[in-house]
Amino acid sequence: MGKLVGLCRAQLPSSLVSGFRVANRGRGIRCDCAGTRGTHGPDWTSQPSASPYQVLGLDPVHCSLADIRAAFRARVKEFHPDVYKDSKMADVLIRRVIKAYEVLSASKEGVNDNGTCRDPFEEPECEACDIFVNETLCIGKGCPYSCVKRAPHAFSFNNETGTARATSQGHGDDYQVQLSVGQCPRSCIYYVTPSQRVILEDLLERVLLMPYDLGEAALLDSLISAAYYENKRYRGPMSTF
Repeated sequence: MGKLVGLCRAQLPSSLVSGFRVANRGRGIRCDCAGTRGTHGPDWTSQPSASPYQVLGLDPVHCSLADIRAAFRARVKEFHPDVYKDSKMADVLIRRVIKAYEVLSASKEGVNDNGTCRDPFEEPECEACDIFVNETLCIGKGCPYSCVKRAPHAFSFNNETGTARATSQGHGDDYQVQLSVGQCPRSCIYYVTPSQRVILEDLLERVLLMPYDLGEAALLDSLISAAYYENKRYRGPMSTF
C-alpha cells in the first residue's frame, strides 16, 4: 500500500509504517482473534500497532462483513481531510482505516492455505485477469473507442448511468478485450484479481449513489492505483498493462 497516490497528500511517518509492517509481516492478520480487545482497547489513533478491529472499532468475535463495511464508511467520513480538524493527520489515519478494511474484508471473504488473511491489494492472490471499469471516469456511449462495441461479450452499458461496465469475466486472453483496455481514452478499464474486483465493485456501487461521497471516491481511486501497481509487480517486468 506504499504506492497509494489518489488519496493521501502527506507522507506516512516511517515509525508508523515500520510498526504496522512488523505486526503483519506482509501476510495479513490471523483469523483467530482471541485476545483482541476491539472497541474496548486504547485510543487507536495514538497506537501504531492497534489491530484492524481496534482501528474500525469492531468486536472481533461478533462482526460480519456488513459490519466491517459500515464501520469503514463511518471512519472514512470521520477522518476525511475535508472534515477532520487536522488535515495532515487525517491523511495518516485514513490510510490506516483503508488498511484495516482491506485486511478484515479479505479475512471474511477467504483465507489462504496457512490460515492467515491476505490483503489482495498488497499481495494479489493470482494473476490479474478479471476486468473492472471505473465508471466515474467512463464517458460511456460517447466514447470513440467504445469497449461495448468492440467486445460486447464482456462489456455492456449501465442503464442508469450510461457508462460501460464489465458484465462477463474470464476474458484475460481475449484480444478484443485487451484492445479495449489498452485503447480506452480515459484509462478507466483495469485487469484485477477476483478478490480485488469484489471490493472495487462494492465500493463503486456506493460511489455512484447520490449524493456523491468524495471520501469514498478518493478511496476507490487509491485502491485502483494500489491494484494497478501490485498486479504489475506480481506479473513481473514484462507486464503489458
